[in-house]
Amino acid sequence: MQKTILIFFGALFFIAAKAQTTTADTTVTGKVTVNKDPRLDILAKQEADINKATVGLGTKAAKGYRLLVVSSNDRDYTMKIRTTLLQRFPEEKVYMSFQSPFYKLKFGNFVEKDDAEKYRKLLASSRIVTSNIYLVPEIVEVKVDKTKDGEDN
Repeated sequence: MQKTILIFFGALFFIAAKAQTTTADTTVTGKVTVNKDPRLDILAKQEADINKATVGLGTKAAKGYRLLVVSSNDRDYTMKIRTTLLQRFPEEKVYMSFQSPFYKLKFGNFVEKDDAEKYRKLLASSRIVTSNIYLVPEIVEVKVDKTKDGEDN
């Protein structure tokens, strides 16, 4: 008797637990209905706008050089040199990073080695930094000239 009741409820469970139902419309036409929150469309549009704005800035990455100006464990000294570089050379970027236990200060985005050497000599002669200045190969930011892009295509 218990086996019969168990089999009956087991069969009833498997019939009720059917995961998908097929109708004549879906099998013939192959349509899929998607139920989504309309806010997803707004979010996707905002993200697309951000991507377009980022591409429109006109920067890309290329192989180049930066000058390693400071490698010190004194944060105050590094910040002082960073401030001086930003004031004296506003056209160049200054990158500060922390690699325990040292603060590293890198200067510029130079595609040509000669440009980097010119700035290295200028920094050394101006006595902003008393230690050695090293030329470091890195991936740098390069501003894209839109007139050149238009001529290439």
